[in-house]
Order: sequence, then C-alpha cells, then structure tokens
Amino acid sequence: MRPAFQPSLVNGPTGDPALYVDCVFQRRALLFDMGDLAPLPTRKLLRITDAFLSHAHMDHFMGFDRLLRALVGKERTLRLYGPPGLVGQVAGRLRSYTWNLVDRFEAELRLVVTEYHGRGWGRRARLRLRTGFALEPEGPCRLPGGVLLEEPGLRVRAVVLDHGIPCLGLVLEEGLHVNVWRNRLEELGLDVGPWLQALKRAVLEGRSEEETIPVRWLPGRSGPPALPLGELRRRVLRVVPGQRIGYLTDLAGHAANRRAAAALVRGADLLYIECPFPHREAARAADRRHLTARQAGLIARAAGVRRVVPFHLSPRHQAEAEALVTELEAAWRGEEAGLSGPA
Repeated sequence: MRPAFQPSLVNGPTGDPALYVDCVFQRRALLFDMGDLAPLPTRKLLRITDAFLSHAHMDHFMGFDRLLRALVGKERTLRLYGPPGLVGQVAGRLRSYTWNLVDRFEAELRLVVTEYHGRGWGRRARLRLRTGFALEPEGPCRLPGGVLLEEPGLRVRAVVLDHGIPCLGLVLEEGLHVNVWRNRLEELGLDVGPWLQALKRAVLEGRSEEETIPVRWLPGRSGPPALPLGELRRRVLRVVPGQRIGYLTDLAGHAANRRAAAALVRGADLLYIECPFPHREAARAADRRHLTARQAGLIARAAGVRRVVPFHLSPRHQAEAEALVTELEAAWRGEEAGLSGPA
C-alpha cells in the first residue's frame, strides 16, 4: 500500500527544524516548522497549503520570508497554525515590508493565521496582500480536541507543551484506508464500478451500517439493487488505519510534558522527536527547556511508536550524533540500564 504522506527533514537531523510532508495523492504539501527553507525549490514551496509552527524561535520561523516570497503574485491561501502570539508575530513580520505596489498584482494571496491556546480554543485572523496585509481579526475560535485541521483523509492535532513558552506538539493522522477485495466481489457476483467509490465514501464518513448502498451485478448475475453498508463492509472491504506521524520538538523533559507528548503521539507509525542533549547533561537540558536523548526515547517508548527519527541535535553535540541516537534508541527499546541521573 503506497503511503499517502512522504515526510522529509528539509535540513537533516542537525539543521534548522523543518519537516516537509508531501501529500502524494492530493498534489499538496504540509510544513511543520519553517527554519531555513533554502533547500526547498520553488516548485515544492508552491505545494504548501498549511504550515504548523511549534513556536516562533528564529530557527523555527526564519523560513517564513522565503515561503512568502514564493507565494506573492500567486493566487493562493496559506493557512498558518501555531501557539499563542502567532497572529501578532506574523503581522509584525509583514509590517516590516513596504506594500505600496500591491494594487499591481492581479492574484490575491491570503494568509489565515490560527493560534492554539489549549483547552480546545484559539484565536484566528486573516491578512490579505491587496490590503497590504492589514490585520483582520476574527476573534476566538473553537478547536475541540486540539484539532487544527480536519479534511477528508487527514487531520492535524496539537497539544500545548512547555518550552518556557507555549510550544505545540503535533501529530498528522491519515484517515482510514478502505480497500476492496476483488476476489470476494466476484464470489458474490458483484461487478466493479463507480458504486465502489460511493461505498468507500460511506465507510470513511462513518455512516450507519443499516444504510443501503446501490450495487452493480456482474452480467448474468442478479440481486437486490442495493445492499446494507454493514454487510458490504464485512464481506468485500478491508479497512485499516492510515499513517500517523508525530512531531515533537523544543519541550522541557519534566514528567508532565512527557506524559502530554506521549499521549498525543500514541501509536504513531513515525515520530520525529528532538534529541539535542546526552543524558549526562540533563541539568543543562532542563535549564534550556529541552529533552535529553534518553527522555526522547522514553516518550517514544511510552507512546508505543513504531519508528523514531531523532532531529534538532544541539550544535555542540553534532560530533557525537551517533551516540545520541544510540542513547535514544536504548531508552525506546527499554535497554537504557546503566545511564545515571533522573529520567
């Protein structure tokens, strides 16, 4: 089964945080953090429809200008999501430029900025090129369960974590995969056709099993014009969960943070998690509100993730990147015996 999401770290594990997720079947991309975006060609920048910011430290936010430069002059809507304060920070960046020639552009660029404050609510505002990106506040908005974006086939959820400032942990969730057993269709005397798309859509929308779905019979076979959704699901479909990709960076390693982070990414197929400090420097990591490699591994273990990708290594420890990864993986697998210091 071909994955719907193809994630890649723009700057590798040691550069500025930026995770580019290509949504293969939708001809679009999502961006998690926007550090240095210079490695991304314009064609990839133009695929980005939604960008999720953990927080606005420079190494996570400086790529905004490159993305903006690629989009000005294009008919686009870019949705930005982040922690409290993001509306003002985006507006401030835009105010630093002069927009006296915007009436020359025929295409409109719209920015929709959503802050997540936690507890299911946030704040939203719009900014448009033709008004010189004047701030258009929309006020408070409900974001139940921390769901920032929900569309057919994908959802992005957030939780507010502690980095000395609010910082978002994020998880991207694909909808269910619904596959048709062709051999079972034939055994029942059913033919392929557009009706199968209607069947899949009904399953993905969670409709009642009693609802009937129009079917098409093979030539020479006959039966009722429609069958119950529940029966069709059991007899001709294979329904499996889609991908789940977690993104955790810049969070203090205290117990409350780790519990909240693990709950968010529980069962993820892939977890991108910061790994800046070795555990022997736990005090230094705590002072800077970051994880140690061991703490990152313990989060991954508590969440039961299938695969871990460490990134955002501290520059002072890049020479020992392999040791950091080893330390993280030992904790993830429950083999961290011998490490000293608190978890």
